[in-house]
Amino acid sequence: MSEQVNRRRFLKMAGVGAGTLGAAAALGSRVPTLASSTSGDVSMGGMVMPRSPMGQMDPAEMDRLHGEVVQMFLDNVGKDPNFWLPAMEPEMDGDVKVFRLEMTDIEWETAPGMKFPAYAYNGTVPGPTIRVTEGDTVRIIATNNMRESHAIHFHGMRVPNSVDGVPFVTQPPIKSGETMTYEFTIRNPYGTFMYHSHHNAAEQTAGGLLGAFIVDPKDRSMEPEYSAEYTMVLNDTQLGYTINGKSFPYTQPIVAKLGDKIRIRYMNEGFMIHPMHLHGIDQLVFQKDGHNLPVPYVADTINIAPGERYDVIVDCYELGVWAFHCHILTHAESPGGMFGMVTVLIVQE
Repeated sequence: MSEQVNRRRFLKMAGVGAGTLGAAAALGSRVPTLASSTSGDVSMGGMVMPRSPMGQMDPAEMDRLHGEVVQMFLDNVGKDPNFWLPAMEPEMDGDVKVFRLEMTDIEWETAPGMKFPAYAYNGTVPGPTIRVTEGDTVRIIATNNMRESHAIHFHGMRVPNSVDGVPFVTQPPIKSGETMTYEFTIRNPYGTFMYHSHHNAAEQTAGGLLGAFIVDPKDRSMEPEYSAEYTMVLNDTQLGYTINGKSFPYTQPIVAKLGDKIRIRYMNEGFMIHPMHLHGIDQLVFQKDGHNLPVPYVADTINIAPGERYDVIVDCYELGVWAFHCHILTHAESPGGMFGMVTVLIVQE
């Protein structure tokens, strides 16, 4: 974790203590237990959500479970250095930036004890961030070591039709054991884009074959001022409700100092709309789908449809630990505690 946060201070700011919440270690890899239901349970993004009459769960038990899952989140702070999707280091072939992607079948853990069959670029979900600059020439060498065929689509990118990544339309599928090279010059203005599967995409993209593709400006002064940036890749269905491939309590916090301005890049790779809500602090929306908005606007909830990207600036003007989550509440909280698309923004002195 690049911004170190003292755990004791975190607990103090959160207004909780280890004694109050109990030892997360005692949970092992157990998923927080949910109430049983006589009216029938329903699967919500990989976690069983009970449809139960109000008051069925003992209130003290509900409080205990909510506390335990928050403690698990606290105990996990700083333990996933790749959560915020560091950029992949390219190889250089003259002036060409070369990125190598290997597609594999894996098992991926999104939360304690919740493991799923998945697909991955370079062994991670999401895949590594591809980061380039306006005008760069890039070469992506894709090797398919999955059982299924594959193709990569560069979502929102202005590319030659031959590298648009749609099997039997613009290319043959990359069969198991084969390699294909995509090469193009960046013609997009700077902004936030994505790459993902376009072959059996309802399973492959939802199952992990997705990643961020960021184009930086040649002239940094063209962008708003900010001191740090974070990418949130939203996904649902196959691996549950996730931010950057993880569900709460395995997500990581954003840590900032009072007065910092941070950039958040949202991208929705799922099947559902996700209204991302930040408590206590406004978000300035200044870019959509890789294009600057003629009139930026302020919101506390950004409604992100599948395929959309939004870029926002958060001015960290208020101290505290601020909840940050999808506001479709069945994507974020259950009788057994918070789960899914939840993290926090910590603003400290």
